[in-house]
Amino acid sequence: MSDQAKYTNKLHGKRILVIGGSSGIGYAVAEGSLEHGAHITIASSNPDRVAQAVKKLQDAYPSAKDRIVGHACNLNDEATLEDNIIHLLSQLPKDTKLDHVNWTAGEYVPPTPLAEASVSKIRSAMTTRYIAPIILAKHLPPYLTASPDSSITLTTGIVTEKPIPGWSVIAGGRSAVIGLGKALALDMKPVRVNVVCVGAVETPSLDRLQGEAREKMFKALVDKSTTGRVAKPEMVAEAYLYCMRDGNVTGNVVVSSSGVLLT
Repeated sequence: MSDQAKYTNKLHGKRILVIGGSSGIGYAVAEGSLEHGAHITIASSNPDRVAQAVKKLQDAYPSAKDRIVGHACNLNDEATLEDNIIHLLSQLPKDTKLDHVNWTAGEYVPPTPLAEASVSKIRSAMTTRYIAPIILAKHLPPYLTASPDSSITLTTGIVTEKPIPGWSVIAGGRSAVIGLGKALALDMKPVRVNVVCVGAVETPSLDRLQGEAREKMFKALVDKSTTGRVAKPEMVAEAYLYCMRDGNVTGNVVVSSSGVLLT
């Protein structure tokens, strides 16, 4: 007689879309979902990175090779954004619906001093992280199982809870994601909608700094934490797995921040 698997099988056989899944947190969410037996579709703006991520996942999980698919979808151009999302959804399997969607996509936008703020810079800070998820939600219902066992999880940053000088242009868009998540939890019910709020995570976006500058930045991040380290993507991915697996959590913000709010 085998043991029951009431908890570890919650994602087994589920179909999960990870937008922003070619690297960083999204890639880790895809890994964790595969280990729980899910079918994964990853989407990202760069076709080469999508193909590389699919191969990397298939190499890491050879028994799950048939459960991994990737598609390119440009989320940064407002002029084509809606058409691109419609096309992405049209490529999903026709015989079954999604169970979960995780939005981890977000283009790197450097902090802009308030004196240099412009409408275009403000919009560029909001397109991928705030505007695009709204457009996805608009077109998603026919492709997503309408059940409290289904979920959408958005992503924002700890600047929403702990303001950073010089981040006013960026902070508004990040805070808007929290309002969006709560509103979508009502508009898309019974599907659950939550937001994961992350602190510093060692993702490719941090690779823009090298050498001494990188060391100084990491030291500053470590000094602000209570864990004494910068989080790895696989640590933060647990928050997304939780939001998918807890059928009772909706309209909430789950924080994974290395304890920076305590300092």
